[in-house]
Amino acid sequence: MATTDPHALEPGTEVLVGPVYLAGAGDSRTITEPLDQAPGWTKVIAFGTDTYFTSPCQRVRIAHPLESHYGGWTIAFAEDPLGVPDWITTFDRNTPDEVVATFTAALVHGLESNFANYLNDGRHHTGASPAALLAEHGWEAARDSRPHRQVSPDGHAAYRIRTGWVHEYDELLHPEKSLWRMSAGPDPISGPSWQAYFSSYTPEHLIAASAAALTDTTPVVRQAQQIPDRHRFLVNVQLPHRARPAPRTAAALARSPHASLPSKAPAVRHAASAGPTTPVLPAASRRQR
Repeated sequence: MATTDPHALEPGTEVLVGPVYLAGAGDSRTITEPLDQAPGWTKVIAFGTDTYFTSPCQRVRIAHPLESHYGGWTIAFAEDPLGVPDWITTFDRNTPDEVVATFTAALVHGLESNFANYLNDGRHHTGASPAALLAEHGWEAARDSRPHRQVSPDGHAAYRIRTGWVHEYDELLHPEKSLWRMSAGPDPISGPSWQAYFSSYTPEHLIAASAAALTDTTPVVRQAQQIPDRHRFLVNVQLPHRARPAPRTAAALARSPHASLPSKAPAVRHAASAGPTTPVLPAASRRQR
């Protein structure tokens, strides 16, 4: 397939775009359709625009409030369903939906065991941190940087690990203070086009799922007008010819390393340690309520 100038296409033209982190937000059905099909999960539409999902155990809330400050998707986990969340992850409104979908798919698959299958000695534990996974795909650590950062080979995506102590409740109230952050754009550090925040107790295998989406080289489906103007000279755009690409939802889930059936272990990534070792954090609550 020949590379195409996105400026020369009609707005509704369906194209294949790469890399995914510059492709634009995409179609939210990539996220909502698997959640709609997840056994026992409930869905509520509020005010005609805002979407909320709740897990069968009532410990996970997933919110998609369009007019909120961040827009996008917020995922909160509370061991006590009526208590303060143990962790919160926030994907802003411009985050590519594939990055969100791999996170939520891994969340749904791991929740039944309270993520025990993904912890040390668990049958799906890979041992690869997000930083190691990114390093395996050529993301380089910025030397002498504080906080610690890794940058994609093209320089347009970044992964940050915050240094210094921040009270966990400040992280829950202010996503910008979260321990981990992913971002992308022409300047992914100082002027990112989108950002995703993961507070300290977010299970690391969920962050690794989103990291895997960032490193996947498979082009994603977009309409030409969905590609952000700032990214049009940075992306590779192709017109699909013979066979149509896989449906959006299936393609996004296929890219997740945790999208296999529960009876199957996902592919193991053997990666050398990259940058500082991120803390090993429990998935269960640290509080007694």
